[in-house]
Amino acid sequence: MDTTTPPHEAPIDVGRPLPSLSARLSTILSDFPWWVLIVFAAGLLLIIQFVTDETYNEVIRFIAVGIRLTITVTLSAYSIAIVLGLVTALGQLSQNVIARNAAVLYVQVVRGIPILVQIFIWALVLVPLGIDVLNNLGNSLAGLGLLQTENFLTALSVRDIGFIMRGIIALSLSYGAFSSEIFRAGIQSIERGQVEAADSLGLTRFQSLRLIILPQAIRRVLPPLGNDFIAMLKESSLVSVIGVAEITQLGKKYAAASFVFPQTYYSLAFLYLAMTLVLSAGVKFMERRLKSG
Repeated sequence: MDTTTPPHEAPIDVGRPLPSLSARLSTILSDFPWWVLIVFAAGLLLIIQFVTDETYNEVIRFIAVGIRLTITVTLSAYSIAIVLGLVTALGQLSQNVIARNAAVLYVQVVRGIPILVQIFIWALVLVPLGIDVLNNLGNSLAGLGLLQTENFLTALSVRDIGFIMRGIIALSLSYGAFSSEIFRAGIQSIERGQVEAADSLGLTRFQSLRLIILPQAIRRVLPPLGNDFIAMLKESSLVSVIGVAEITQLGKKYAAASFVFPQTYYSLAFLYLAMTLVLSAGVKFMERRLKSG
């Protein structure tokens, strides 16, 4: 009699006891995301407060007006930061000495300065300085007869660039440096053999970068870029220091006028938490999709 186990059937390990019900229950309870339950309960409590408490209701109506501006600032700044980060990453990996050193200098300087300080520098120092330079350039060109005395360069004023735009410039330049490091790491993670295979096929450096390296690198860096976007959504609150009327600035105004501090800042925290949790869920979904191919 043949007692061997058929190849298509796994042998039964009769020596290992099945986990008990209490052990399985303990595993389920230890792996359960209790933080989600806590956040959900706190959010539900605040939503009830928004519906039943007139003070919360008034606060949320006042602050929610700035959600659109918060999202606009975040999307605009991050779109510029992505492009700037990719260009800077390619500059850091470039064989051109000037391009490489300029890119590394930008990344190191920007990453070494707090974002709040950068906002002040761009909004109150560099933007007015840039307008003065353009005004002087217009006057010089007019003196050479290349432009009229009154031209578009001399007509520029500091007031032409609002504080919303200045905040977007500061955030995009700041996060451009962080995005650059993400892109650089993604590009360098591509196996050297693929680059050598592209060279053997006769592809130019630009073609191998566009057709082989970047598509794979971008796929790998999408999750960290998503996390950076969430971080920028929260960092967009810093533009309130230059008077941009996003939700943090509106919350500060309401609290200063009404002295209703707990309800105001609870509502403000709830709005940020709700937006970041939704975006975090989207990033986790994207990660699962990428892992599953």
